[in-house]
Amino acid sequence: MHEILLIALYAFLGAAGAGLLGAAVLHLLRRRSVAVSLAVVAAVAVGAMLAGTLAVAWAMFLSPHDLYVVTLVVAMAAAVSLGTALLLGRRLVVGTRQLARAARDFGDGGTFTPPPPGAAPAELAALSAELAATADRLAAARERERTLEASRRELVAWISHDLRTPLAGLRAMSEALEDGVAQDTARYHRQIRTEVDRLNSMVGDLFELSRIHAGALALHPARMSAYDLVGEVLEGADPLAREHGVRLVGERVDPVPLEVDGKEMSRVLANLLVNAIRHTPADGTVAVAAEQRAACVVLSVTDGCGGIPAEDLPRVFDTGWRGSAARTPPAGAELAPPAGAGLGLAIVRGIVEAHAGRAEVRNVPGGCRFEVTLPAAPA
Repeated sequence: MHEILLIALYAFLGAAGAGLLGAAVLHLLRRRSVAVSLAVVAAVAVGAMLAGTLAVAWAMFLSPHDLYVVTLVVAMAAAVSLGTALLLGRRLVVGTRQLARAARDFGDGGTFTPPPPGAAPAELAALSAELAATADRLAAARERERTLEASRRELVAWISHDLRTPLAGLRAMSEALEDGVAQDTARYHRQIRTEVDRLNSMVGDLFELSRIHAGALALHPARMSAYDLVGEVLEGADPLAREHGVRLVGERVDPVPLEVDGKEMSRVLANLLVNAIRHTPADGTVAVAAEQRAACVVLSVTDGCGGIPAEDLPRVFDTGWRGSAARTPPAGAELAPPAGAGLGLAIVRGIVEAHAGRAEVRNVPGGCRFEVTLPAAPA
């Protein structure tokens, strides 16, 4: 037992000496390639075994021949270990360089191309997959940013035009009244009032949209019936429908319960109804419906605008989208009034999403249908 402990002690001392030497070498080479570090680790492992073996052989007074044989065997093991470590290190270095090159190309504005399968160890492959997923998310974010920036520029251009037109008219009418050249002052006063109301509505829409985008839209939900909500909005839109010769139909309205902010949801339906009336030709029909589907309530407005081109459907609820040239009313349809600033449908989507719902549009025969899907009120 004493001899075994002594052999273990000699082996430990020899291996510990090789390990300390290897730790010092790794510290000196800490900034070098990982392949060099792997080679040093392999050399330390074989060196520790060799040092321990030689220490034990010296203590046991082995013959020179036996000591030579043991040394030769350990040397062959060292050569194989170093070769394996270098191959592994080379593969790791190649995979790392490929990954770094792909990340650099992506950082320069290109696309991220991960190394081919099997070209890198599992950890680097997992890192590559995460970087590829991150690259996809960043590309999608950049695309959304470009879309929003383009929409913002269009909105600023349209708002500037829409504000300039009534302001120019107000200035001309005020100058005519001031100079006393207006023949029908009452008509001028009515027109000024109309333009002021138009400007006030536009500013109100901008303020509402800014609250939605800033997340500052405060909702005050209350339980109400879809029948009452739709009835009030239909009553408010009836004068505009009569002016344009459009029939309003609300026969398919079920008295299903909703828990919504009545004021904001009325604005949603009013925007959809006004939009539908203005794009439906005279003698056309705008139908409003409300029905419960599973755990949701669907409010829909169907118009007779003639449909929206398929390529424009995804943009209908974008800020600034007007679609004045997109809709194609049937032959004989009267021209719709000038389009607004393209804020009404964007406000619709913002309010609906604030209620944890969604707003959608699709073409139907003769027109299109806007659907607002909201969670049903709890029982």
